[in-house]
Amino acid sequence: MQYIGVDVSKEKLDCLWLRDPAIGKVKSKKIRNNLKGFQELEAWMLKNTQASKAEIHITMEATSVYHENLAEYLYDSGFKVSVVNPSRIKSYADSSKVIHKTDKSDSKTIACFAEHYKPDLWQPAPEEARLLKALLARLEAIESDLQRETNRLEKAESTVTPVRVMNSLHEMITRLKDEKKRLKQDIDNHIGRYPQLKENRRLLETIPCVGPVLSSYMLALLMGKVFENAGQVAAYLGLIPRIRESGKWKGQSRLSKRGPGIIRKKLYLPAVNACKKNPDIAEHARRLMANGKCKMQAIGAAMRKLVQICFGVVKHQSEYRPQVKITA
Repeated sequence: MQYIGVDVSKEKLDCLWLRDPAIGKVKSKKIRNNLKGFQELEAWMLKNTQASKAEIHITMEATSVYHENLAEYLYDSGFKVSVVNPSRIKSYADSSKVIHKTDKSDSKTIACFAEHYKPDLWQPAPEEARLLKALLARLEAIESDLQRETNRLEKAESTVTPVRVMNSLHEMITRLKDEKKRLKQDIDNHIGRYPQLKENRRLLETIPCVGPVLSSYMLALLMGKVFENAGQVAAYLGLIPRIRESGKWKGQSRLSKRGPGIIRKKLYLPAVNACKKNPDIAEHARRLMANGKCKMQAIGAAMRKLVQICFGVVKHQSEYRPQVKITA
């Protein structure tokens, strides 16, 4: 197997082939992060490695959205592709005592990581999951713009503001509200067109405190990525505790907060409500508080528990059934 590491940025790709891992001999190339660059990379890899596509393993970090087109192109072309969490690469670099950090050294670290650990192969999410994710991302952007315009209007109403500016603000808010409404309808229509999406959303909403918004985000996540267990989902969302202590100093455990923050944001209020209305989560939070945990730690645990329940109902294709009952 020939191992190639790719350090991805918005404009370019730094690629490095481990020509001879035993003696550290490498060959590198920089290309543009676009279709023409992908084709150039494909030709470069085949020419230099003299290997078949099935014998070439390309590894890259998950860098926002900038790796997605390259990963899909290489996958469709028949190469072996891995997309790895950047924290794993960083941990490997720290353990390997990598001193210098450049684009070339980063691509070498990625290639060495792949040669050492043989990471799982990546495959694209189903088309319906990708479209749902894109619609949700657009909805989030519109909601952010709407909030900013609303804040500007509140500020304008508190000062002497020209009529033209006020009219502009009102017009933009109206348009954003209309687009928000249309996008929500598009999301509902999209989910309704796919029986599996529709059924999984129904199952998710049998969980107390999981409504249309959270169910849509969890649906896009669980249908778009492969998780072996609920713990992997919680870790991906940054909901696992991170303990900090040194010598006699004992710090509090906090959430790692790695992974997509937008889903954690959507989980917060449902988790707060679940501490009162969801039997399993309410009992879990009660035990934690009784054992001396603070309110925010209990809410963090509730977010993690809620994600685990979401994973369970989708995996087992069964409605939520509480395991405990809240006593009066």
